[in-house]
Amino acid sequence: MRKRLFFLSFFAVILCSCNDDDNKSSTEPVEVDDAEWYSGGELGTTFTSTSFAYEQPAPAVDASMAQAFKLGEYFFENDYNQNPSGAFTGLGPLMVRRGCLYCHPNYGHGKRQTEYRANKNGNGYLLVITDDTDTYLSSLTGMPQTLAVLPFKAPIDESKIKIDWKNFTDEWGNKFPDGESYSLIYPEVTIPEDAYYVPLEVTKNGTTTLVPHSKVRVKLESTIGVYGTGLLDAIDAEDLKAEYVKQEQAGVSLNPAIFANGNWTKTYGNTTHPLKFTYALSRGPLQDAAGANAIWNITNVTRSNRRYHYMTATYAKVASKDTEVQADFYKHFPAQNKTGDVEKDIYNYLMAQDLDVEMTDKDYESFMIWHRGLAVPAARNLDDPTVDKGKKLFNKIGCTYCHRPTWTTGDDVIHDPSGFFAENDSRLPRYPNQKIWPYTDMVQHRLFMENDIRTGWCRTTPLWGRGLSELVTGASDRLHDCRARTVMEAIMWHGNAQSDARKSIEEFRKLSKAERDAIVEFIDAI
Repeated sequence: MRKRLFFLSFFAVILCSCNDDDNKSSTEPVEVDDAEWYSGGELGTTFTSTSFAYEQPAPAVDASMAQAFKLGEYFFENDYNQNPSGAFTGLGPLMVRRGCLYCHPNYGHGKRQTEYRANKNGNGYLLVITDDTDTYLSSLTGMPQTLAVLPFKAPIDESKIKIDWKNFTDEWGNKFPDGESYSLIYPEVTIPEDAYYVPLEVTKNGTTTLVPHSKVRVKLESTIGVYGTGLLDAIDAEDLKAEYVKQEQAGVSLNPAIFANGNWTKTYGNTTHPLKFTYALSRGPLQDAAGANAIWNITNVTRSNRRYHYMTATYAKVASKDTEVQADFYKHFPAQNKTGDVEKDIYNYLMAQDLDVEMTDKDYESFMIWHRGLAVPAARNLDDPTVDKGKKLFNKIGCTYCHRPTWTTGDDVIHDPSGFFAENDSRLPRYPNQKIWPYTDMVQHRLFMENDIRTGWCRTTPLWGRGLSELVTGASDRLHDCRARTVMEAIMWHGNAQSDARKSIEEFRKLSKAERDAIVEFIDAI
């Protein structure tokens, strides 16, 4: 029985070929609902469409928050360091990056890379390292680190990481019926065994075992833009649940690890909050997700509610026994000479739960005001006849099922599992009762791409503002590992015979070149 999808129940009478009238160009004025220009609603939209479009404060950032917003921006845009005092201290002992802009060039999506270098601006790649059952290696952090401060050594020697871009030919020979062709590529990543500083271990059901190198799997996931995440956080949990229920009742294949039988099978941590963020839906409320997490674990900068390193015990054991690390440890960390037993002092430092606070509460507050206060760029050219035509076709062939155009935010009650921010915290920008246009259902689906994302399940990425990526970041790469260099390539990666979007791609292939191009123009306009 075809699992695929949604279109069978919700779009039973659509998905037909366009008639002759659809092929006629129109010069008639296009009527656009005024609200549709406001992608982030009245409280979350900026009408700046320059190269600074992704970094604008939302109207919800009032005068009382303006200075804090700029300070938070300052923390996002600068590197951390090892200085014992002054600004941006606290880097290390291990890091994924030295600062935020490396992963989020000009606040946008990461760029496609041909080599893995953490210090290269625009490299938004995070390594996803598992065994052959998609279980993360427990000897590495979930976001594996390739940088370290002296005298420590990185868990992975990034100079030995190899990214190969492979050509892929789909069942249609990468060609539309009218003869237009396209190309598809995907990455394969290899890391030799001698690049790992730690043993390759996996923990299942409380038991830790070694993983043969032959069973280690490495994939890439790139970062997405950080703008508009406060608006997605404002979507009410019950409204999100209603979307899942609707799709389940329609026979849509949902990730049973997230939702089944009308209810959540997994929520965030020890909370009842639904999972919203990251491709893997590993994070819940924004105040304990995305930037709130990254400002700590990417750079290992501690704060009052996280006074410990982003670190594995396996790494701490290996480093504490490393004679080269031991030889210089007290030189770089004199205050840690607490017992005279260097192995013990190293291990205790790396595993400590009461480290000094490196990012003050006030600075963290400013960072989150900035993060939650980033606006979404307004839609553009919606009154253009070609864009309007693309919009209608986008809906007609069923793309709006996963890329749901609109949501209305709830009362925007602040959720923070750490308790740092209160439910009605006046310090943070809020977006109550806003009609927004993110073009995502916030649900995971499967595309069955070659060398697919870990587990195969991937949250529908919001499309808002992405058409400005080339202008803002210098690249327009799309999908979870930047395999799509253009919108057209991203669309065609949805076409696997098992893909949840297969029916839409079949209909897309029936369109004329002008109609296909109109859909691309529409996607770039929103």
